[in-house]
Amino acid sequence: MSKTALLFAGQGAQVVGMGKDLAEKFPAAQAWFDRANAAVGYNLAGLCFHGPETELTKTEHAQPGIFLVSWVCFQLLKEEAPNLKFDATAGLSLGEFTALTAAGAMSFEDGLRVVRQRGKFMQDACDVTRGGMAAIIGLDEALTREVCAEAGVVLANLNCPGQLVISGEAGKITKACELAKARGAKRALPLPVAGAYHSPLMAGAQPKLAAELAKVNLSATTVPVISNVNALPHGIPTATRERLVAQVCASVRWEESMRVLLAQGFTRFIELGPGAALSGFMKRIDKTATMLNVADAASLEATVKALSI
Repeated sequence: MSKTALLFAGQGAQVVGMGKDLAEKFPAAQAWFDRANAAVGYNLAGLCFHGPETELTKTEHAQPGIFLVSWVCFQLLKEEAPNLKFDATAGLSLGEFTALTAAGAMSFEDGLRVVRQRGKFMQDACDVTRGGMAAIIGLDEALTREVCAEAGVVLANLNCPGQLVISGEAGKITKACELAKARGAKRALPLPVAGAYHSPLMAGAQPKLAAELAKVNLSATTVPVISNVNALPHGIPTATRERLVAQVCASVRWEESMRVLLAQGFTRFIELGPGAALSGFMKRIDKTATMLNVADAASLEATVKALSI
């Protein structure tokens, strides 16, 4: 019996217009967007639908916006494919909050609000540090770790074979890119981000996020949810809080997380939310895995059709 995991998008997936066609086509989607606006106290749906891009890409808007659109995709998939059974969830960075919410760990409103606060706290940390990130393409993990140690930066995302992301002080990232190319990286590309996510430069966000999470009523999950921090399922709620706080500065162990699920017999993965980055990662992790996605009305229809076969 094949097992299905739901995967939730992370920051960087945001795009002006995300969720708009879903809201226009499905009254249930519009209802969720209205509910979200009420929860956060501003027109988050309008930012998702119409931008401007400069506002949507701000961390405090991008994170709840992606959470919201991913959640709407999840709800519509359940509505359109009522026989769908999923056996685990996972999410990339902020997507881990969506994954936990989908697995019943917290309410939609709590998940949305805490993600918005997380975005604000991380933006605050960016504003007081000069950080950056870069994608290292075509260099293995061991050599990338050597580059990080030499340049004084950290490995932030282990996404898939041949694609790693480093994070740290802006000047040190420039040096790390030069070192990576000298070691044989095909490319070392600085990323257009506000700061050094998943690095010690985000430490200022951690106590604030811990205080915010302390206000949230966390429950045990209905299915396993894989943690970015250790690539293992979340356990009791107190441990979940600790991991979510640690995650702000810790490496995102995405490839390892996917390999844990593959080893447990998961063969079908459904990416929920804007973009298709996680589908791209899976193609490089295991080409034999079935990968579906829901980002808009067309991909929802295609995925529902594939699930019915």
